[in-house]
Amino acid sequence: MPTYDYQCNKCGLRFERRQAMTEAPLAQCPGCGGEVHRLISGGAGFIIKGAGPHQTGRNKEGCSFEASGTTCCGRSQRCDTPSCGDNK
Repeated sequence: MPTYDYQCNKCGLRFERRQAMTEAPLAQCPGCGGEVHRLISGGAGFIIKGAGPHQTGRNKEGCSFEASGTTCCGRSQRCDTPSCGDNK
């Protein structure tokens, strides 16, 4: 469940609430009862960078031949070592 940030238009109170994405935004300040608006935040997303099993398709044994028909280094037969991508 995501956490949303809110700020009161009347008293300026900033607070956060965990809500389901399908729930309507809050409308009332828990402090003074004034109208609130939801703030835009940076979020908590992440990006995986660099080559790795998530990009090359290597399996636990280290070779992607069984999954794709070619290895991560482009060979048409199975590699003998788990780090075949390093032996181009």
